[in-house]
Amino acid sequence: MDGLHINGAWVSAQDAAVREIRCPADGTLVATVPEASATEVAQAIAGARSTFDAGWWKQVSVVERGAILARTADLMESRLEEFARAESLDTGKRIAEARYDIADSIRCIRYFASLGSTFSGRQVDTGDPHIVSRVQYEPVGVAVLITPWNYPLLQAVWKVAPAIAAGCTFVLKPSELTPSTSIMLMQALIDAGLAPGVGNLILGAGSSIGDSLTASPDVDMVSFTGGRETGKRVMASASATIKKVALELGGKNPNIIFADADIEAALDNALTAIFLHSGQVCSAGSRLIIDESIHESFLQEFIARAEKIRIGGPFDETAETGTLISEAHRNKVHAYVTHAVSEGADLRSGGEIPEGPGYFYPPTILTNCNTKMTCVQEESFGPVVTVETFATEIEAIQLANDTHYGLAGAVWTQDAGKSQRVANALRHGTIWINDFHPYVPQAEWGGFKQSGNGRELGPSGLLEYLEAKHVYQNINPAPSGWFGA
Repeated sequence: MDGLHINGAWVSAQDAAVREIRCPADGTLVATVPEASATEVAQAIAGARSTFDAGWWKQVSVVERGAILARTADLMESRLEEFARAESLDTGKRIAEARYDIADSIRCIRYFASLGSTFSGRQVDTGDPHIVSRVQYEPVGVAVLITPWNYPLLQAVWKVAPAIAAGCTFVLKPSELTPSTSIMLMQALIDAGLAPGVGNLILGAGSSIGDSLTASPDVDMVSFTGGRETGKRVMASASATIKKVALELGGKNPNIIFADADIEAALDNALTAIFLHSGQVCSAGSRLIIDESIHESFLQEFIARAEKIRIGGPFDETAETGTLISEAHRNKVHAYVTHAVSEGADLRSGGEIPEGPGYFYPPTILTNCNTKMTCVQEESFGPVVTVETFATEIEAIQLANDTHYGLAGAVWTQDAGKSQRVANALRHGTIWINDFHPYVPQAEWGGFKQSGNGRELGPSGLLEYLEAKHVYQNINPAPSGWFGA
């Protein structure tokens, strides 16, 4: 199949532009895919627009739309290993992680397959027996869905599944670096019965086609996951037509360790929090904030364990984490570390680009950090953790909230009261208590402050793709008499 799916057909780019997809672990060629121009973008949007405006898709029952999603999940489950291998080759992540991601994606699709039927609207009691008042939900319309490279399939599913459940039509644009599983997802949707024009797939770099997608007056909403600066441009581009915008823009996430925590559990999870997928996770625990009374002992053990983490390619059975996505991204991460040292941070471990093929970077630990440093305020989006200390509960909260981000955070303590006080005081969209990283499709995901707006997952994740309409009916109409006879 070709990589562009427009108005029911797989097509190539008219100007024959292509991009080679190479595995970041060793540079091997994974695929060659077409790159869309503004022409194909316009065609995809037109296909989604005409399909939605024809009216038949939103009239398809929510039960049938859910059935399409359920069949898609079944097809993906039968091809799980194929999806996982494609994800590993595109991203360089370990096959074990990729399998977990695909399984997560399937669970998410099944959740939205069943959720749509619960949004039947509600009756409003006006207190007048002659009035029937109800709030009903209708699809937003044409949705542009722009997804990142770190969790290509999962992030696509977080958007595509609720868009279909809501009755929207959509144009999906995955990262140009990792398109393979989005192509496979589109084919699975088609095989499951998604009608022509409902789902459209565009490939290409956001720098060249992003504005064509987000500024179009024929698009009703944009859902974007990615970096903060790009998110600002998406919002600015979309503002000309006042379209709905949902943004998930990453975080600088605090992981607070109190002295009364289960130290073994806190240590183990602190490693996972930042070094899973080589730190290329929007919710990574990249700020380790440790009670000063246990700071040095905790840190020494943390460093010792980090230095034992085995790095390798997707199919290296001894590897515990993988590569960064590209040479450009590794250079960016390394520059971040170098700048942190120039700011006064102490490099306690890692921080050197290893020799050999692949874009690997070691687990890196920066200590003697404070919230005035760039390394504490900005994302590295790599396997780099900054370490801060606190003396009191209030100070821990103040440090954790001293960021313009607000996506996620964690608190480790065996004091139930303290855990709730801190969780309630943190200005972040997800808070873990004595854990890090798990999520469930049933619970909302999203950020406070500059981590974005709107929510994915949970009931609110479906509401992003719906508009509420109030229908007020007088069943006993009569003259109002306001202006007399």
